[in-house]
Amino acid sequence: MQFVPMFGNFAFMIVAFVVALSVIVAIHEYGHYIVGRWCGIHADVFSLGFGPVIFSRTDSRGTEWQIAALPLGGFVKFMGDANAASVGDDGEVAPQDLRRTMLGAPLWARTATVAAGPVFNFILAIAIFAGSIMYQGRSADPLTFGELRPLPASFATDLRAGDVMLAVEGVRFDDAERNVPISDLVPVQERLDYTVLRDGDQITVEGPYYFPASVSSVSPRSAADDADIKINDVITAVNDTAIYAFVQVQEIVLGADGAELEFQIWRDGETLTKTIAPRRVDLPLPEGGFETRWLIGITGTIFFDDKRVSVGPFEAVSLGAQGLWNTLTTSLSALRHIISGQISACNLSGPVGIAETSGSMAEQGAQSFIWFIGGLSAAVGLINLFPIPVLDGGHLVFYAYEAVARRKPSDRAVQVFMYLGLSLILALMLFTILNDTILCP
Repeated sequence: MQFVPMFGNFAFMIVAFVVALSVIVAIHEYGHYIVGRWCGIHADVFSLGFGPVIFSRTDSRGTEWQIAALPLGGFVKFMGDANAASVGDDGEVAPQDLRRTMLGAPLWARTATVAAGPVFNFILAIAIFAGSIMYQGRSADPLTFGELRPLPASFATDLRAGDVMLAVEGVRFDDAERNVPISDLVPVQERLDYTVLRDGDQITVEGPYYFPASVSSVSPRSAADDADIKINDVITAVNDTAIYAFVQVQEIVLGADGAELEFQIWRDGETLTKTIAPRRVDLPLPEGGFETRWLIGITGTIFFDDKRVSVGPFEAVSLGAQGLWNTLTTSLSALRHIISGQISACNLSGPVGIAETSGSMAEQGAQSFIWFIGGLSAAVGLINLFPIPVLDGGHLVFYAYEAVARRKPSDRAVQVFMYLGLSLILALMLFTILNDTILCP
């Protein structure tokens, strides 16, 4: 009886994965193509996917644009290339066309063309992060109530959209105190007094705890995700202990030491029971490094949507670039800690894990899915810069050698390094697939 919904979820995951990967690959390969064209290098084929061609069209410049049956990557084959990896010469180029080939182009042109793929991935990431920031805006100052989030009847309040926050339980909510979360300054109790400015009058209204156990996001492939916890779920009890603050959930989960916990969940007026066992997770620290903690994979939020104001394009791009930098530095730090054995190799995800994450983020909504594409694009750009033959970084290493030695490496040496690089990539892919399916399911 459950075959159809299970198949439906699997199909949705695959579609989400293909969409995310296709966008990232298309941008990456277009970077190679357009910069190569600007540098005078002609592209014979631009392919999205591998294998049998299911659609193709040749443009006025003589480039064949095609979609292939296996949507697991793509390539640009430049004039004179023996293969899609731009390695070797097919020997069929007329002397007058040599400059239009990858092998015959100047070193600067080849370097720019190869580097353009990862750079375009980084540009896509910045664009997505900046666009999301512009769409979401930032909190108004002073903090102003917007729409109240869905909560159980016991959380009822007379607070309204447009109320301006002045104080919680007598603690002033001004700029001087925003460096410390207000939830750290008020007592953890079921009801709190809110002092607000409404229509020019200062009034005090009772409301729920400022930071209730309302789910704002669910980490893909986490314990909560596996238990089908949804955004806007409200945790009302854990092991028969009444919950009205997110910090209570954190304390119980941390203290459970991995033991199963019974959660009472309020969802759209219904009460559900979920049994969830916390998992050990390696979390990046703001100052660098990682901390291992017991988590179920959710984040909480305040009980209302605050009023937002627009963010200008220059500020958004700056914040988007900062988001890219944080993504890259965190990824490199994680890799270094995995290699040194300081954190688990389970932090590495392969195709299966990425596909599952794609489906999970798509289920959480378009905004979450698009943000995920930005993060994945940054990761793909970074990986392609690794100095491994067959990757763009490997080509750049060859070009660096050529610049220093004043000659190209021999075809035999390039071929050997390419085989070694391909073997390394395939071994890493096999390891990550085992990670996703057997070692760290």
